[in-house]
Amino acid sequence: MNGADIAVKALEDNGVKLVFGYPGASNAPFVDSVSRSSIKYVLSRNEQGAAHMASGYGRVNRVAGVCTATSGPGATNLITAIATAYMDSIPMVAITGQVKRELIGKDAFQEVDIIGATLPFTKHSYLVKDVNDIPRIVNEAFHIATTGRPGPVLIDFPLDVLTDEYDEENTDTEINLRGYKLLGKANESQINKVADALRKAKKPIILAGGGVCCSDAVDEVREFVKMTNIPVVSTMMGLGVIPTDSDSYYGMIGSHGKKCANSLLNRSDFILALGTRLGDRSIANIKGLEKVKKLVHVDIDPAEIGKNTLPKIPVVGDIKDVTTQLIKIAGDYRTSSEWLSEAHELRAETKRELVKHDTGFVNPKYFLERLSEITNSDIYLTTEVGQNQIWSANHYTIKDPTHFLTSGGFGTMGYGLPAAIGASSAQSDVPVVAVMGDGSFQMDMVELGTMKQYGIPVKMVLFRNDRLGMVHELQYKMYNSNFQMVDITGGPDFCQLVGAYGIKSAEINENSQIDDAIAEMLKDKESYMLVVNVSPFEPTGDAYNENYLNKKEG
Repeated sequence: MNGADIAVKALEDNGVKLVFGYPGASNAPFVDSVSRSSIKYVLSRNEQGAAHMASGYGRVNRVAGVCTATSGPGATNLITAIATAYMDSIPMVAITGQVKRELIGKDAFQEVDIIGATLPFTKHSYLVKDVNDIPRIVNEAFHIATTGRPGPVLIDFPLDVLTDEYDEENTDTEINLRGYKLLGKANESQINKVADALRKAKKPIILAGGGVCCSDAVDEVREFVKMTNIPVVSTMMGLGVIPTDSDSYYGMIGSHGKKCANSLLNRSDFILALGTRLGDRSIANIKGLEKVKKLVHVDIDPAEIGKNTLPKIPVVGDIKDVTTQLIKIAGDYRTSSEWLSEAHELRAETKRELVKHDTGFVNPKYFLERLSEITNSDIYLTTEVGQNQIWSANHYTIKDPTHFLTSGGFGTMGYGLPAAIGASSAQSDVPVVAVMGDGSFQMDMVELGTMKQYGIPVKMVLFRNDRLGMVHELQYKMYNSNFQMVDITGGPDFCQLVGAYGIKSAEINENSQIDDAIAEMLKDKESYMLVVNVSPFEPTGDAYNENYLNKKEG
């Protein structure tokens, strides 16, 4: 066996069944060895797409997804997707080829320091220098990627290491990471402080973040909420921790969240923040939060606590463990009827009725409501980034957080379609729907070829407004409607485009067409694109339109 053979065997030993990637000279021995293994190789059309596919696959299967690329530009094309996984704490193992050891540092053809390039946004990295280290390094990579706070790990294989002969007698496969120790149980005295503070609270609220999902603590948090009746809001990555149609859930917070959720957070006197970095997109006035709130910040990563704000009670620990302890010592707490009435009234006051009659365009928010109602949310939904992401977060009913895949921390356009391909590759029984804008889709539409080649049945919903909608909206609000570089009317006929790949499609322009179009899209297991024409002036309506037209005429 050579280095590539033992690397592939180590992947098999770690349960890997699928690898997404793109070949080149430096990783060719690895690709060759995969062909003789039990592992299936899915050829993407771009390395970035391969890493997003690995992310989607890993999120659905709750494992570390695996992607591979050759050295130089192949490796650098992975960078955005690796950073995307890092910001959302998604486990991933990225395998890159490298030039021969003797050429490293000599500006050889397709040489790049991919370890240095990705250092700020990988959980750990390895440059393999000895073929006999491969089994241990692969085992360590999966251990690091999937334990503690999950994240991406990169393994860089020089070409000659992959072709070197492997000596089984001189091999160490044991994981022995002196600097990587997992946390034990959370400090009980800190949890007792949390329970004492909760009992004194008159207006408590739970802020659920993505860390709840990473800790596999959804059931525990739901049980605690059911026992205490504490109102819940969430970050984008925490959507679905409490089903978004639950009476206990009040919406996503932040600049693109719901008014009700933000208002409740501001009115509360006790915040139990679970697995969130409390970043700027979620909480703008972080200093104000410090001054007037009894903030409890629970996170498995001690680096997150105190990074953006100083909590009154910091708790370093696994959320599953922390919530289990809280159930035992504070499960008898009951939220006051006065606070619940205030929360319910605020939700009723801030609820807006959606436009459902025909206007010449489809209301995307109403479309997403109908999609969740027709499917009972029993699908996997991926999104791109931009208006389509925010519409989905606020109007699609999310009952299971593992069924909603989006780029929350990094906001990566070009994520949604390849992530959907990865999710669909992970399972075949549940439909996967990719919600996209026409701008973001044009960043990853090359992966239609991957879908076609491997018969991957992704349903695509394309909101078309011929605009980079989020920036268009920003320019309206912040730049006096000075719309610059957001018009993308040169886009293709998307139905003809997917038709060239043999993919069926349809196009709708009215709300009355929604139900029939969704039914047609979902009626079989084949790939499908539904083009949904949306007003360029969504969401601000006629005033937006008039302002734009007046400037254009002027």
